Amino acid sequence: MNFSQELTLSDGLRYAMDDITGTARFSGMSGAFGSLGGDLSAINVNPAGSLFFNNNFASFTGGSFNNNLKSNYFGTGVRDNFSTLDINQAGAVFIFKDPNPDNKWSKFSLGINYERTNDFDRNLSLGGTNPNNSISQYFVNQANITGSVSDFTFEQGNMGFETYITNFDEDLNSFVSNVPSGSYRQSLNYAARGFNGKFTANFASVYDDKLFLGMNLNVHFSDYVRTTSLVETNSNVPNEAPQPSVRNIRFDNQLSAYGRGFSFNLGAIYKFTEAFRIGVAYESPTWNRINEELVQDLYTTGNLNVPAGDANRYYGSPIFIFPTYTLQTPGKITGSMSYIFKNSGLLSIDVSNRNYANMEFRPRNEGVFNDLNNAVNNELGNAISVRVGGEIKIKQASLRGGYRFEQSPYRNGNTISDLTGFSLGTGYNFGDSRLDLAFATSSQYFNQNLISSGMTDTARVKNTNNNVVLTYSINF
Repeated sequence: MNFSQELTLSDGLRYAMDDITGTARFSGMSGAFGSLGGDLSAINVNPAGSLFFNNNFASFTGGSFNNNLKSNYFGTGVRDNFSTLDINQAGAVFIFKDPNPDNKWSKFSLGINYERTNDFDRNLSLGGTNPNNSISQYFVNQANITGSVSDFTFEQGNMGFETYITNFDEDLNSFVSNVPSGSYRQSLNYAARGFNGKFTANFASVYDDKLFLGMNLNVHFSDYVRTTSLVETNSNVPNEAPQPSVRNIRFDNQLSAYGRGFSFNLGAIYKFTEAFRIGVAYESPTWNRINEELVQDLYTTGNLNVPAGDANRYYGSPIFIFPTYTLQTPGKITGSMSYIFKNSGLLSIDVSNRNYANMEFRPRNEGVFNDLNNAVNNELGNAISVRVGGEIKIKQASLRGGYRFEQSPYRNGNTISDLTGFSLGTGYNFGDSRLDLAFATSSQYFNQNLISSGMTDTARVKNTNNNVVLTYSINF
């Protein structure tokens, strides 16, 4: 039997959206490094930035990631908190100079860098009383895909039937819910673990000490596990008709997803004076190949009007191993400007544009992918992001700060809201080595569905990420 997975736009956006998780100097200035360079995380914004190192350079970054989620579902609020320690970044760049004064291409660089581009570790709990809608409608919808008991294109339809959640009505010639009408106490426990990472090979060269050009080749990888447990209870009066009535439902899911991808970057920085620079960079789409596996368990208890011994029912699904699919995430263009105040500090600003409507699931016109791509075109749109950063130097010490704003990928701006964040940082230069520390925080609202289809009620969730990162760097 062929199974079609319940993919949603959020599954694609998990690979398309990045966070600021690089070096401490980069994080402390909210990633506003498009025309500055001189930092290994900066080459992810503009690959020409690797030329602003004077010597061979390496850095290693560790961080503490904290996620705070506050949900509200029909007036009931729940708060969750989760923290973890990660390796954010590790890399090195090698500088090669031509001593020939007649050669305009006087310097080039080769670099390699690993970066954790997004962290998915989080716990979410939500619950409340839904006055109208039962999660049974999910199983009704799945069962009615074909309209018969024995011919299912989706295993969920059979799960609902075997646990008495659905029943076939011959008069209506369709499946209906066996859950009595009324209000429902619903809760969702959600735990996600995983990350997106990227390995970058960088090459850059400078012409006449004015025009800096660079290129990256990137290999992406992702590892993601999401476990959910959805519970619904009701004390509604059962229907008088002699049909089953379901009181309690528990639906457990574990999704495992892993993928590999490829992208490239092109960038240029022009140095008008020693103080003033501008930059422009292009990040290509990322072409990902993604594999997913799903395990499900469905329980119903307190069943009435059922055969003896069936008051409690359990249905465990097989392991669904879905066909590999391709996801193309949208590219990005970044323009930047910076001003350096000799040895006293600097100011920098980056403005980026990414059109999420260019995200594409493939095979494009096949089944669920066709529906998803139509949803991408109808619901997602263009998003502008702005990053501003500054640094003050006091002898060997540095003080940093930054601000970031990112528009929602959704046209309605509500399914996921705009993101705002700020950062603070400090560092100390020991001569051949440097130690940097930063704190960055960001917040964003989103709507959380309890189940992927059949019920449109959502919880409103405030997502706050707090990162503390420490970087050790060395010239060699």
